[in-house]
Amino acid sequence: MSTDPLQSLDDPDHPVLTMSQAAELLGVQAAFLRSLDSSGVLHPHRSPGGHRRYSRHQLQVAARVRVLLDDGHLLSSAQVIVQLQDDLADALADAEQARDERDAARGERDAGATGS
Repeated sequence: MSTDPLQSLDDPDHPVLTMSQAAELLGVQAAFLRSLDSSGVLHPHRSPGGHRRYSRHQLQVAARVRVLLDDGHLLSSAQVIVQLQDDLADALADAEQARDERDAARGERDAGATGS
């Protein structure tokens, strides 16, 4: 069974962009991306030669941080804000899934009660 060699390009976490490509797409200097790496905001993949490679997901995070920096936040606070936003999104998704599971269980219970 063969897999599509281009399938990984659809993966938002697949590191395919060089630093210069990422910087150009974001409209920032490469130094900005290096600062995000050295501060721990991003952890780009390293090629065998040691060059940074960025994924689409990492570029989304960098863009969100950039907006916060442009709004006057410090890098450290921007990092915390982005993490809290991500944590909130995860918690909301978990709550939605729990509601769906609860509703499905109620439906099964009610179907069983009327089928007796």
